[in-house]
Amino acid sequence: MPKLSVTRRVHFNAAHRLHADGLSEQANREQFGPCNNPNYHGHNYELEVSVTGEPDPTIGYVADLSEIKKIVTSEVLDRFDHKNLNIDVPEFRNLNPTVENIALVIWQILEDKLPGTLSKVVLWETPRNHAVLEI
Repeated sequence: MPKLSVTRRVHFNAAHRLHADGLSEQANREQFGPCNNPNYHGHNYELEVSVTGEPDPTIGYVADLSEIKKIVTSEVLDRFDHKNLNIDVPEFRNLNPTVENIALVIWQILEDKLPGTLSKVVLWETPRNHAVLEI
């Protein structure tokens, strides 16, 4: 039987600086270009969170999307929205906040908190760049 998933999409704004402590200042500038700006830069992120499961036989939901919205808001948006990820979010104090790492941290935050099984996280950093984690 095919897997059935529901997805909630949310939006947040955040600033960050891509910088690897193991690289020299010059190597960081070469690797990350303008994204290594010491004064940071920002993105309008789009986040999709998918939960997979069997529909409840009575109500027909795989998971209540309003419950997913509440959890994503309290666990991710309240933590990341309008923040400087490098400074304001403890998970990124020692972790380069690339789109890949941000998506991974979001997965780790949500994995055991959602109704159903977290099956996919898609994080759009720009209209052309995104990261996908899925089981």
